[in-house]
Amino acid sequence: MVFNTYLWWMTGLKMKILKGSFDDDDKEIVEVTIEDAYRMAMRSTLRWVRKNMDPKKTRVFFTSMSPTHAKSMEWGGEEAKNCYNETTLIEDPTYWGSDSRKSIMKVIEEVFSQSKFPITFLNITQLSSYRKDAHTSIYKKQWSPLAEEQLANPVSYADCVHWCLPGLQDTWNELLFTKLLYP
Repeated sequence: MVFNTYLWWMTGLKMKILKGSFDDDDKEIVEVTIEDAYRMAMRSTLRWVRKNMDPKKTRVFFTSMSPTHAKSMEWGGEEAKNCYNETTLIEDPTYWGSDSRKSIMKVIEEVFSQSKFPITFLNITQLSSYRKDAHTSIYKKQWSPLAEEQLANPVSYADCVHWCLPGLQDTWNELLFTKLLYP
């Protein structure tokens, strides 16, 4: 089984969660940090794995976040630009964009270090960070074709979330394949 989660946790610094059950008449909603909410979700996932998976028959993988490259200023680009029209790699070996929170990576490390069930962690974050050129940008098939005014301002319509194939995703698959064959 391969799990991954991340992008939808990047909506802000805090998240509202329901304490208890949807069936309760009085619902208590509390606000927690994204890190605490993510920690709760990861622990819940690991509880499910522990209860439902047999480590003698099943291997569990968790893939880390993939960056979005929405702020070109972070790699030395122009203000208000993103991945659109990028054709080169980021070559700074210390680069870490704001779209890949280190605090979430620390939560993953913390929760996995406490797991009694073996989890193989596929950390694709750093290697993907260098590939600002690998997004679909404006070239993916949209629900409806981009209008002339959208194409005239491609930066505002570039898809910096999804990735092109072949390319970076092939590397992610190669990592998974290697871990499957050579644990």
